[in-house]
Amino acid sequence: MTPLLRLFSKPWIWSWLAAFVVWFLTIMVTLGASTLGLSQAALTFAAFSVIVGIGQMFVITLGPGNIDLSVPATMTLAGTVALKLMNVENGLILPGLLVALVIGLVVGLCNYALIKALRIPPIIATLSTSFIVQSAAIWTNRGLRIKPPSVLAEFTTSNTLGVPNVAIVALLVSLLAWFLLEKTIYGRWISAIGQSMPAARMAGIPVDGTRFVTYLFCAVLASVAGYLLACFSGGAALNMGSEYLLMSIAVVVIGGTAVAGGDSNVPGIWGASLFMFLVVSMLNTYGVGAGIRLIMTGLIIISVIMLAGGRRADMR
Repeated sequence: MTPLLRLFSKPWIWSWLAAFVVWFLTIMVTLGASTLGLSQAALTFAAFSVIVGIGQMFVITLGPGNIDLSVPATMTLAGTVALKLMNVENGLILPGLLVALVIGLVVGLCNYALIKALRIPPIIATLSTSFIVQSAAIWTNRGLRIKPPSVLAEFTTSNTLGVPNVAIVALLVSLLAWFLLEKTIYGRWISAIGQSMPAARMAGIPVDGTRFVTYLFCAVLASVAGYLLACFSGGAALNMGSEYLLMSIAVVVIGGTAVAGGDSNVPGIWGASLFMFLVVSMLNTYGVGAGIRLIMTGLIIISVIMLAGGRRADMR
């Protein structure tokens, strides 16, 4: 197989190609005048999708039925409590982050406790948890919109060498995810569980412990994303995580991760996240109405998934 064919056999390449095509079509309207601004905006908003998408990818890799629907509520609660604790004081940035992480750990613990103790499907368990967590966020928020500390607000909205700081954080998270999946026994365990849970048990893999850690990891990443998003947007809102429910799943699927489990794809998460932002920007730039924009977005996503799926089948 030639290097080019080998490249196109990678499932993640199609999300990147789609993102590039959409980016090119968008800047064509302005004749390149918005190239830098569009690129930085894409990296910034894609970063939040990348962080929550990576957590969702780990869960989905565990196999059919594994999905975390508590991501939006976890983001909201973590961002709300963290900002309320920091109370616009720069000296409380670290305690605020630690509280957000603890919230993620508690949510992940509750998710898996319901899955294991009550033996109910993950989609039902995490949905139930999300209602409880969202209620806690509503009670904590009480209609207030507390501003983030000035240092943290500046960090999340600024760039380093032209690259948005939140994108750098997402890149670090991506490198950690790649290392866990490719270089650790934990990564091999979740792939084996996703391919066949009974076989993984017979092979001596600690299935319950591995799944438990994975749900913890997903919830912690959701809390980190909520912490950063609340600081980036100037305050925590009760609906700030709502769009990331479907987004966290869409970027996993479009990015080339096997929905059936056992196969994950970190680079594809980035391509899919950039694509999701850019396709909306492109349709807005071309003046497409809201209803038609949603329809076209869905059709474009379906096309990318079908193309990637067809190419993978041809390469086998």
